[in-house]
Amino acid sequence: MPKQEYVFSGYKSMWLVTMFDLPVKTKKDRKIYAGFRKSLLELGFSMIQFSVYVRFCNSEEFAQKYRKAIRNTLPECGQVRILTLTDRQFEKMENYVGKILNPNENAPKQLTFF
Repeated sequence: MPKQEYVFSGYKSMWLVTMFDLPVKTKKDRKIYAGFRKSLLELGFSMIQFSVYVRFCNSEEFAQKYRKAIRNTLPECGQVRILTLTDRQFEKMENYVGKILNPNENAPKQLTFF
């Protein structure tokens, strides 16, 4: 039986973007900041800029699971924003380092069914 690949729709699959500004003035503040950042990494997010983390989700239901997990780890102080972009919108993002255009992060490899 040949392998079949399931291709996610670029309009149904999405990137969950989490952006945050947290205080880092005291040792306690820095510990809270590090704990929040660690929780994002444990949830499978990747840093694309300082305090901007992304995670690929194959559906709105999957993204909702991660939104809830983020809400459960919100620190008492600071600001956190959660933004959802379709995969098609995300791939249109322009990413410059200096004046050099760099490629965007790729969605993870698709699932393969046997």
